[in-house]
Amino acid sequence: MRALLAGAAHGLRRRIPVSLGAKLVLILTAVGLLGSAAITLLLAAIITPSFNQLENSAVSAHVERTRAALADFGAKLETAVRDYGDWTDSYDYMGRPNRAFEEDSFSTTAMANLAVPGMAYVRPDGSVVLARWIDTATQEDSPEMKARFLHKLAQVDLDAIAGSDSSGSFYMRLDDMIAAIGVARIRRSDGTGDPRGYVVMARTLTSEQLSRLLQISARLDLDTQVRELTVVPHVSRVEIAVPVRGPGDTPVATAAYSVPRDLSLLGKRMLLFATLGTVLLMGVVLIVLRRAIARLVLRPLHRVERHMGLVRESGSMRLLKEAPRDDEIGSLVTSFNSMLRQLKDLREQLEMQSFKLGRSESAVAVMHNVRNALNPISTILSQGLGRSEAVDRGLIDKAVAELIRDDLPPARRQKLAAFLAAATEAMEAEREERRRQLEVGREALHHVLEIIGKQQEAAHERPQLEACDISDIIAQNATIARYSGGSSIAFGFPSTPHWVRANRVILSQVVGNLFANAAEAIAATGRESGSISVSVTEAEDSVRVVIRDDGDGFEPGSAPTLFQRGFSTRKHKSGGLGLHWCANALGAMQGKLELRSDGPGTGARAVLTLQAAGEMRDSEDLAA
Repeated sequence: MRALLAGAAHGLRRRIPVSLGAKLVLILTAVGLLGSAAITLLLAAIITPSFNQLENSAVSAHVERTRAALADFGAKLETAVRDYGDWTDSYDYMGRPNRAFEEDSFSTTAMANLAVPGMAYVRPDGSVVLARWIDTATQEDSPEMKARFLHKLAQVDLDAIAGSDSSGSFYMRLDDMIAAIGVARIRRSDGTGDPRGYVVMARTLTSEQLSRLLQISARLDLDTQVRELTVVPHVSRVEIAVPVRGPGDTPVATAAYSVPRDLSLLGKRMLLFATLGTVLLMGVVLIVLRRAIARLVLRPLHRVERHMGLVRESGSMRLLKEAPRDDEIGSLVTSFNSMLRQLKDLREQLEMQSFKLGRSESAVAVMHNVRNALNPISTILSQGLGRSEAVDRGLIDKAVAELIRDDLPPARRQKLAAFLAAATEAMEAEREERRRQLEVGREALHHVLEIIGKQQEAAHERPQLEACDISDIIAQNATIARYSGGSSIAFGFPSTPHWVRANRVILSQVVGNLFANAAEAIAATGRESGSISVSVTEAEDSVRVVIRDDGDGFEPGSAPTLFQRGFSTRKHKSGGLGLHWCANALGAMQGKLELRSDGPGTGARAVLTLQAAGEMRDSEDLAA
């Protein structure tokens, strides 16, 4: 059992997505399904009862219209019979029946005009004075229907029907038909005199007439008499049965019809459309959220991961370039770049610790490089010692003492305040300049420590090569070289990365040496300013770096002599190993150094040829 549970758990873990994107998709899908279900239930709870209520209201309106139609049908007959009841001729006829009244008022034409097939005059004791029933189709008397009419009429309490209003109406079943019966007491036209009986009129009601009254297809059901209103809903229609009541509120027939459930069907369609629209909207929102998460979160994380792979494969601590962001991804990129900087510094420290001084020639070369790197520090210290204070302290104290006086004129006070503000600004500028120079000196000192710590272990031993950015090395040494002498030097160098295979510390020493020689060449012209420009050209498997200065230059034929040990063109020097060491260092890194000039006074060019870091270039293209 345990093995089975363990296998099921292992299979479940294998099916659960492990990537962040898959987990987010799963979570969003679950949220979308739950949201769609919740919205569907909410819509069903709101829409369905509302439309059911509207349908119930429509059914009630149909029922009320049916009852009103039946009542109106009887009321119209009651109005007609009351005209005969409140009539002096009828009153006189009941006192003394005569043939003339019967032929005039009970004629077929008169009954057809009243649309009543049956009519009777009844005494208060229930005896019939005169009765007649004609067939509406043939306009002939129908003794059978007359007999049925009088038989049913004898079972009705006419006085109760007439009531206090002297007239009334009800429905009566005559075998296979329904008739509305109108009853009115017989009085004089002015309403005086004791009633002498009742006038009774019958008007048949058919299914066709009921349909016209209700404006819908209806039928009079004589076989089924419902005592109360009956409403039976079906899928698409509602069956309605309204009782047609006779004397004593007893049902004599049923008015039955069916109406379509338009409102209910509309509610169902609306619920369906609302649900589909909600699901569609939820799907669109989820897709947009998924793409937004992929663009704002997953892609930056993939770029960080890819860059980590490039750093791991190439060994170069190149920073990850991302657009500035104020969110967690931006913080992650910042922390990642900080870590790369720390690792780069730690690796440099490790290189400096592992790089030892070799033979005596290498030691002398190191001292030469150290001297070149210490020149900026000496220049900065000399400038700092020789610079006077920006503002005399005594003047400041005097201005402050005068400013605190109470009787000082406002104009004088304003001038003193402006003077103190300008003095403070000058002192702050001087402090900022001193701090900037100290930073450059610290960078130069750091460069000296690199030279000492990372010197080649043996002259014949090849240094360990790695992919490094020559543009970054040039920029770093250019900052130091600006302070390598008393001249003002303008630098121009490329800003885009160019990757070469070399030992980063040794290459930095070579570039620093060449910059120092170029600065000395500029100073040898007697000018106080000059320029050094650097250009980098990439070939298929090599990188060509040209360092050009506008110094004193040299004879083109003396270029090989410059690389001899101890040779120097400077009169104040007894010899130097700078160029000799630079050429050997580049040769150890499978590179080459050349010096060129068009003659004295035309400047010089140092041409470095290095191996291209093809792997790094391919990685750059992949990252792009």
